[in-house]
Amino acid sequence: MADRSLVFDAAEYRGRVARLQAAMVAQGMDALLLTAAADVFYVTGFLTRFWESPARPWFVAVPVAGDPVAVIPSIGADLMARTWMDDLRTWDAPCPGDDGVSLLSATLRDLVPDHGRIGVPMGLETHLRMPLADYARVRDAIAPRQFVDGTAAVQRVREIKSAPEVEKIRQSCAIAGRAFDRVPEIAGPGRPLDTVFRDFQRLLLEECADWVSYVAGAAGPEGYADVISPAGPDPMAMGDVLMLDTGTVRDGYFCDFDRNYAVGEPSTAVRKSHEALWQATEDALDELRPGMLARDVHRILSEGLTARGVEPGGGRLGHGLGVTLTEWPSFTPQDKTELREGMVLTLEPGAWVAPGRMLVHEENIVLRADGPELLSPRAPAELPVLS
Repeated sequence: MADRSLVFDAAEYRGRVARLQAAMVAQGMDALLLTAAADVFYVTGFLTRFWESPARPWFVAVPVAGDPVAVIPSIGADLMARTWMDDLRTWDAPCPGDDGVSLLSATLRDLVPDHGRIGVPMGLETHLRMPLADYARVRDAIAPRQFVDGTAAVQRVREIKSAPEVEKIRQSCAIAGRAFDRVPEIAGPGRPLDTVFRDFQRLLLEECADWVSYVAGAAGPEGYADVISPAGPDPMAMGDVLMLDTGTVRDGYFCDFDRNYAVGEPSTAVRKSHEALWQATEDALDELRPGMLARDVHRILSEGLTARGVEPGGGRLGHGLGVTLTEWPSFTPQDKTELREGMVLTLEPGAWVAPGRMLVHEENIVLRADGPELLSPRAPAELPVLS
């Protein structure tokens, strides 16, 4: 198999496939069928923005032994051939009536014994990137082989990041950190929020982001009401708090953290909430260890805020991070996922400043044997002021 690769050395991908194959053996599967952009990229290194077009499906079959096979539209053959993949099977797409169905079915019959089990990610945080009707046609065409849920095999492997993956995420975090340092160049009293959002994306690109997949945030007096609404044209005013949050991409890997800024001198309540968020994050940085559960992170952050006289915000308080903006697990009271060395995670406590007004604070870490290592530049302990 080729040693070439687009993002990492081919050995990195061989190691990933070996770990997926070990998971398949443990779970009684004979192959994995991957259709989502993140999973295809994870196995092959096939990095492209062409996924924005929904017109074509893409498939990678990973057998329990041997090399993966890419079953892809011919438009992607040149790029895929520049990865470590050697077995490429293509068709001219889009092809109404048979958009890769026959070719994929034949490939799975080649790779999997008659009564074999083929894992397809079916659980939370997965999706099937092919027409459901075509999935049913493939299922019928490969019988008596059967599709089974392959979520755990993929997630348990992907959630542990290799050293090269951690470095890519660290680079993304550094890019965003430099852009956050420049926010005073673009934000202040009287500046429209939508203009700040556009200028912040420009700063991220100037600081060497490959693309800016995600920018969110808000601004308002004593905090903000939500963190997902589009930015409007209203100018920021003295007494507002500005929050910017980004999922910047470098070589296919995301960061995901935010920063808060006071527009003019912040109120006592805003200062108190910001300090409590910062200190609760310090609690998590001190206490987290492999072997804890995802829900323990939620507990540590919530208890840290409550102990400092601040009401914790609702929802999850962090999550996994990697080749997608958010990955499993979720830091909620219900999530019992074991935290393991090598996971890259976000710590994202939120606090209510006043009714309907919140602050959210986020950092990115990798979990080491002796505790978290920060990947994002640590937020300042004192809320920065824009004037």
